This record gives sequence, structure tokens and C-alpha cells, in this order.
Amino acid sequence: MRVLLPSTQLKIAGLLIGAVILVLAVYASIIFGVIDTSWQTLIEAYTNFSGTNEHIVIREVRIPRALIAVAVGMCLGISGVLIQALTRNPMADVGILGINSGASLLIVIAVAFFSVSTLTALTWIGFLGAAISGIAVYALGSLGRGGATPLKLTLAGAAMFALASSLTQGILIFNESAMEEVLFWISGSVAGRKLDILISVLPYMIVAIVASLIIAGPMNTLKLGDDVAKGVGQRTAFVKVGAGILIVVLAGSSIAVAGPISFVGLIIPHIVRPIVGIDTRWMIAYSGLFGAILLLIADILARFVAMPKELPIGVMTALIGAPFFIYAARKGGWQS
Repeated sequence: MRVLLPSTQLKIAGLLIGAVILVLAVYASIIFGVIDTSWQTLIEAYTNFSGTNEHIVIREVRIPRALIAVAVGMCLGISGVLIQALTRNPMADVGILGINSGASLLIVIAVAFFSVSTLTALTWIGFLGAAISGIAVYALGSLGRGGATPLKLTLAGAAMFALASSLTQGILIFNESAMEEVLFWISGSVAGRKLDILISVLPYMIVAIVASLIIAGPMNTLKLGDDVAKGVGQRTAFVKVGAGILIVVLAGSSIAVAGPISFVGLIIPHIVRPIVGIDTRWMIAYSGLFGAILLLIADILARFVAMPKELPIGVMTALIGAPFFIYAARKGGWQS
């Protein structure tokens, strides 16, 4: 497969260019919205705070929103690379494998039956739901001969998605008050989230991102097939479990902060692969960067599509990702 950036020097230069684009996207996310601001207003909000609406919006809304979008986008982009490498399924992401729906189900149960209403509690319940569904998918995919094969993991994820989604819809149908409380959350959004929520899960995000870069080398070997990997002395079960844990932490922390946001983990690896090739190490670096940029752009667009109201960012990523998913499916996906 021909790649746009074949050499290491070009890949490093591409990362630097991507970092500049990311900074510009963060700037645009802070400046543009229903209340127009400028770079002077941004500086004054921290050097000469006067309590105006513009200053409050920048400090209390726009800055947390942009930082959350960056962190969540990075985690989702990287988790997409790991999921597609682990399952060897180019159409896989956290939504399709049932991790999003599992988190949503636990949130709905907490609201409908235990009257949980605080955002902090829902944050950790979402994290727990993602972890439980991820463990369940891996356990189901490991049953029978051959352990956790890519096909069995994909089928287990599809089963979890169907089960959790059906139960969620069933609970919401019979509990309208729960629907009102969780509808915006289960659509996925970075709006209205406080920086404290991000800070509470940021250590997990950082550790998982660093660990993903470390496990990228063994994942390259694993993608050649279990027999080849075992032939060169790799403990494939250890690598698979490690990748599964990282997927749960990356996806779970993202869901905890912003709710279930689909298609980012599906789209980003397909965008990155023609640029840097199939080396998982470079794919993870670029996918983290591109995931953050994509989520920032989606968030900015979500503010203007239905002004003066705004769409949840999960709806916007679905609008972007669904046509891409259909196109990729018609093409049969790309080889990873």
C-alpha cells in the first residue's frame, strides 16, 4: 500500500503540522460560538478578568469544553486503532463492539431505579459500565476453542450492543423521567461538562495513552496472526489482554467525561492508514492527534448547525461517520 508519508522524517513533520492544526482548532473552539469573542477577549479573561459574559463564557465554558474535546478525541482515536488491530476488523469501534451501549445501559439503570442525578456520579457509573461491557465482550469472545479470536470478539461485541441497546430502550420507554435526564447524556456531548470531571479521569487517560504507545510494537507482530506471533516468541494472550484493558480504559474514561460518542474510533484509523501506513506505533500517534482535531471540528459545527440551539456532539459525529461507514462497508474496508 502506498502511503503519503513514507519516511520517518516526513512522519515527524506531519505530526508537527498536525499539532499546529490542533492548536488552531482549539483556538477556534474557544473563540467561535453563540457569543462571539476574540483573541483579545481570551487574553483579558485571564489577565484582566472583569466578570463580563464573554470572560465567564471563555473561562467556565469554552476552555473546559475545548480541553475535554481534545482529551476525549485522542482517547477515542487511539482506542479505534487498538480495537481494529485486536479484532482484525477494519469496521470495529467502541460503539459497534458494545462498550458505548453497555455504559449507557448502566447510566439509565442508575437514573431510573436508583435516582442518581449528579454528573459526578454518572461519570463514574459510565466508566464502570464501559468496563463491565468490555470485560463481558472479551469473556464471551474467549469461550470455546482457540480463545479470543477476532471473529468471536466481533460477534460478542455485536451481541452486547444489541442486548444493551434493547434493554436501554425498554427502560426508557417505561420511565419517561429517566429519558428526560439521560437523553442528552447518551447522545454524547462535551457541552456543560466541568473541568473537574476531566481532571478526575485524566491520569487514567495519560497512562493508557502512554501504554498504548508501548504495546504498539507487539501489536504489529500480533496483526501478522497468532501462529506467526507465537513463532517469534510472543505471549499473544498477554498482549491481547493488555490491549483489551487499554481499550476499556480509553473508551471508559471518554464515556465517563462526554458520554458515548460513536464513529470517531471507526473513522480516524482509516484516515490515518493511507498517510502513515500500517505501523501501529505511527497510527496511534497520528490517530490521537487526528481524533482530537475531528472532535473539535465536530463540536464547532454542532454549535452552528441548529443555531441558536446546538446539537450534541455525538449526533454530529454520527452525521459525519454514518456516510463514511457505508462507504467503507461498500469498499469492504481497508486491510490493517
